[in-house]
Amino acid sequence: MKPAIATKNLTKEFGRNRAVASISLEIKQGEIFGLLGPNGAGKTTTISMLSTLIQPTSGSAQVSGFGLERQDEIRKAIGIVFQDPSLDDELTGKENLDFHGRLYHMPSQLRAIRISAVLKLVGLEDKAGQQVKTYSGGMKRRLEIARGLMHHPKILFLDEPTLGLDPQTRRGIWDYISKLNQREKVTIILTTHYMEEADALCDRIAIIDRGKIIALGTPTSLKDSLGGDVLVIEAIEVEKLASLLNGTGKTKITAGQLSVTVHNGERMAPKLLAIAAKHKIKITSLSLKKPTLEDVFIRHTGRTIREEEASPLDMMRVRRRAR
Repeated sequence: MKPAIATKNLTKEFGRNRAVASISLEIKQGEIFGLLGPNGAGKTTTISMLSTLIQPTSGSAQVSGFGLERQDEIRKAIGIVFQDPSLDDELTGKENLDFHGRLYHMPSQLRAIRISAVLKLVGLEDKAGQQVKTYSGGMKRRLEIARGLMHHPKILFLDEPTLGLDPQTRRGIWDYISKLNQREKVTIILTTHYMEEADALCDRIAIIDRGKIIALGTPTSLKDSLGGDVLVIEAIEVEKLASLLNGTGKTKITAGQLSVTVHNGERMAPKLLAIAAKHKIKITSLSLKKPTLEDVFIRHTGRTIREEEASPLDMMRVRRRAR
């Protein structure tokens, strides 16, 4: 099966600034693929090239089997939900969808069928006749996703789909994204700087920083690359315990605490406790720390992905979404 998207040394420069630096990857048909990274990492620039909104400086890409020069064919095959709100607030939800369908020359009967289907998919059937200006931020986002699906795209780009939404609404959007991936059989490429979003949604993730892919894999494989779970133990005879546990995992004593890196920490914890009990070592506390995608990013870059790094433009987007 051919990949939904394949890139080779895809590069974009703005003057002296290299926003995307020689990205090569393949995205499988039907998967949810995430581009995870901080603001300014090159995520939006990458999908802007793949959706034919801007031309690459060098390199190549195939989108749904078409080279980037085949703009008309690619645009028929993709849907896109932009970071910035792009709905007409004065129109109703149904009218926004109908207008989009007309732009794609969908026959009236097909438009009606499709409008009903995508509104049901995102749970907005009962709001179809209301003006969009009465919608909450989460409802608007769901309508934008529905609009992106109107013309049965094979590939859907979601650029920071939950930026500025509250945690509860964000998780609701995750549910809708998973649902549409399963029901519509559409390949989804999303950009995000939320680690938990990428972890919860994506089949595979490319962690991108300063225009380069620094890690690529499933959420589990990326976290496992750090070496496993970490059991943090406080004990009376911590050095003796460390020597006893040395064969069970990588051990390290820091500030009187013993850290043991193991695979499958939940199963290993009882075994470590049994070893301590057998040698009459009193454990005063034990905690389990699982590696996160942020830990992966820190390992590769030496710094964290933080929402505080958002630009003034991102903050403006957040405020607009919250209305």
